[in-house]
Amino acid sequence: MQALNMTPVRAATETDLDAMARIYRHHVLHGTGTFEIEPPDVAEMRRRWQVVVQRGLPWIVVERDGAIAGFAYANWFREREAFRWTVEDSVYIDEVQRGAGLGSLLMEQLLHASAQQGCRQMLAVIGDSANQGSIALHERFGFTHRGVMPAVGWKFGRWLDVVLMQKALGPGAETAPLLA
Repeated sequence: MQALNMTPVRAATETDLDAMARIYRHHVLHGTGTFEIEPPDVAEMRRRWQVVVQRGLPWIVVERDGAIAGFAYANWFREREAFRWTVEDSVYIDEVQRGAGLGSLLMEQLLHASAQQGCRQMLAVIGDSANQGSIALHERFGFTHRGVMPAVGWKFGRWLDVVLMQKALGPGAETAPLLA
């Protein structure tokens, strides 16, 4: 892997929204890692970012050569209150920056920050069982395969699977969560 010229992973700010929307737009229009069909605009990305931040959950970015090269966040797996200690991760890398180890940098920080916030489980809900890059990233960080939901998404004229993976954070299910 080549040496990376980047700043450390940091919390995303409102000034990062244009870059994050651009990165995500590419994944929506050309990839199967997300099942969205229409890319959200910057206003919608702002709304999503605000929800995550208001919940005290991490939304982070990594820069390379002075530009946002990727972002990641953890959000509640489901909206019901009983799920509030279980988060789903999302990691997106600028297409021209893929393969440089940025996903691993983001994942490491995302896992740490999520555990620091009291999260006990992280789920990966990976679009497309052929998405070997995402599956391998999660395996490297100790996620366990939990199943495949075959043919649940229709994108680019074909059926797509969803791969489910899971990782315990902090004490996991060993103790009750800290109730705030």
